[in-house]
Amino acid sequence: MTRRLAALALVAVLLAVPVSPAAAALADRVGATFALMSDDLLKIFEPIEGLVVAIDGDEIFLDLHAGQGAQVGQEYTIFRKGETFAHPLTGRVLGRYEDVLGYAQVRRVHERFSTAVFLPREDAPPPRVGDGARITRARLRVAVTPMLDLTTQDHDLRRVPFMLAAGLRETKRFQVVDPLAVVDAFASGSVRVEEVLARPDRAVRAARNLDVVGWVVPILIERRGVTYLDVTYVSAVTGAAIFSRRLPVVPSSELEEQRFPWEPRPED
Repeated sequence: MTRRLAALALVAVLLAVPVSPAAAALADRVGATFALMSDDLLKIFEPIEGLVVAIDGDEIFLDLHAGQGAQVGQEYTIFRKGETFAHPLTGRVLGRYEDVLGYAQVRRVHERFSTAVFLPREDAPPPRVGDGARITRARLRVAVTPMLDLTTQDHDLRRVPFMLAAGLRETKRFQVVDPLAVVDAFASGSVRVEEVLARPDRAVRAARNLDVVGWVVPILIERRGVTYLDVTYVSAVTGAAIFSRRLPVVPSSELEEQRFPWEPRPED
């Protein structure tokens, strides 16, 4: 129920900004289509914590399975707990120091464990059994790239990144960089949207200037007369794609049905 309400809220946010219907019809449809992907996107980033239980070369095994929320494509921070630290006056233990060792991308989810590829952090020690694996509970700071239109039509989709950014903020799981700052970064020519998708080193490097952990990349494509929205989440830590969904852009009639789902039907 919570995710359903979040999806409805996302639809409302994505469609709330008034604009010329003729100029924004497709942009609104793209926004509504993205709202339909929100549940799947949120599931990938649900907070979860486990342990490294075995290591085999660059492959590590985690005590996390589907029942706990583990999914193929997730990216975990692998860390090692250090000494505790305490309040200087009361002596009460407040927490532990942690060393980030690298990152693990899940490749297979089994009945009782998951298998992941380990991506080491520079100058960090290798992982060992008992180290922690986590998807943080903190909001994830991300950036939405300009829309990549691969159709043959001349669409005005400049509003799309702003709509997607507003929708992501509404989920309360993401902190989103101002799309104007992102547009400026791409307008400078230092990086292109295609490079974020195809060149991990460029995706990581460009992310440093914006201080983000991920890129949300919307693409519009056309196949056999059908227009699709393709959304890929690219890790700004490793440059790897860890989420990808493609859906046909919703028709205008369905858009109207979603626009105000709490209102009674006109004939009522």
